[in-house]
Amino acid sequence: MSQASMENLRKFVAPEFVFGVGARRLVGQFARNFSVRRVLVVVDEVVRGLPWATDVLGSLDQANLEYRLFSDLSPNPRAEEVMRGARYYLQEDCQAIVALGGGSVLDCAKGIGIVCVNNRPILDFEGVDNVPVPGPPLICIPTTAGSSADVSQFAIITDQARKVKIAIVSKAMVPDIALIDPETTTSMSPHLTACTGYDALTHAVEAYASNASSPITDLHALEAVRLTGRHLPQAVEAPLDMEARSGMMLASLYAGLAFSNASLGATHAMAHSLGGLLDLPHGECNAILLSRVVDFNFHAIPDRYLRVAEALGVGCRGLEADGQRQALVEGLVALRRQVGLTRDLGDLGVSPSDILELSRQAVCDPCMVTNPVHPAVEDIERIYA
Repeated sequence: MSQASMENLRKFVAPEFVFGVGARRLVGQFARNFSVRRVLVVVDEVVRGLPWATDVLGSLDQANLEYRLFSDLSPNPRAEEVMRGARYYLQEDCQAIVALGGGSVLDCAKGIGIVCVNNRPILDFEGVDNVPVPGPPLICIPTTAGSSADVSQFAIITDQARKVKIAIVSKAMVPDIALIDPETTTSMSPHLTACTGYDALTHAVEAYASNASSPITDLHALEAVRLTGRHLPQAVEAPLDMEARSGMMLASLYAGLAFSNASLGATHAMAHSLGGLLDLPHGECNAILLSRVVDFNFHAIPDRYLRVAEALGVGCRGLEADGQRQALVEGLVALRRQVGLTRDLGDLGVSPSDILELSRQAVCDPCMVTNPVHPAVEDIERIYA
C-alpha cells in the first residue's frame, strides 16, 4: 500500500447505544449482562433529585443489582474528584459503573474507571492514546443534549494545580453502552438547553472542518448541523416538546460520533482554556467563540464552510467568498442570540490581563492539532480580544 493511501486511512469507533424515550429504564438489563453484582452510580446532586435517577435506580433494583452512589463532583470535573470516586469504587468492591447526567458526570465516570483499572493518577493519562487498559464496564445515560460524552472517546478533566482542562483521548474511553433517552432532557432549563445545544453545533462544525475528517464523520456532522438549526430554538422555547427534544438528542448523538472520530478545533481548545483558568461554562464559551473561529478559519476551507452554512439554512449561494464568510458568521451569531446566549467573554468575567495566559494554554490543547489553520499565539489572542 502506498504512503498516500495509508495517509487516507480513517478509523471509526462508537459504543453500542439504544436511542428513544424510555431507554434509561433498560439500565438494569444491560448491567446484568455484564455479570456483575454491584455497580457505582455516578450522578450529580441535581440529577439525583430528578425522576430519571429514581427510574435508573429502580431498574437496577429490579435486576437484583446492588449499587453505591457517588455524587461528589463539580460542573467541570476535577482531578481530585475523579480520584475520590476511584477510591470509593474500590472500597465498595464495585464491578461496573453507571453514569447518569451531563458531560461532567460522564467524563468523571470515565476517569474513575481508568484510574481503578490502571492504578495511576488521572492526570497521567493526558493526551492521545495514553490509556493502557480500558476501565470496567461503563453504561452512560446522558441527561443533556450536547456533550456527547456518552458516545465519544474524549474525557475532559480539570487540573486545578495548573488551572487547565486536560483532554484524555483514547478508544479505551468509549463507553460500553449508551442509553440515550430524549425524555431526560426535559428537565433542563432553557439556558442549559441553549448552552448544551450550541455545544452540539460546535462539535459538528468543528468535526466537519477538522483536518482529520472523513466521509463517515462528514455525514454525521452535517446532519447534526441541520438538526440543531431546526430544533434548538423550539427546544429552548418549549421544553416539553418531545419532537424538538428528540431532534436535539439525535443532533448530539450525530455530532458526538463525528467529533469522537474527527476531533475538534480551535473553538474547543480556547473553551477548554477558559474552563481551566476561570472555571467558565463550556457550552456558553463555545457559543461565544465559534463564530470568531469560523471567521478566522474560513479562508482555508471555504467550500466546507459553505456546506455548513447550507445545512444551517444560511443562504450563501451566489455570494463571493467574503460574502459567504460574513453570512455564515452572522448566521451563527443570530442563532446564538435567538436561543438567549447574548453574553460575551467580558460578561463572563474574562479580563484583558487573562488573554495571554489563555492563549498560551489554548495553543497547546490537543484539539488545536486538527484545526484547519494552525494559529500562532498572537492569532488566538486576537480572537479572545
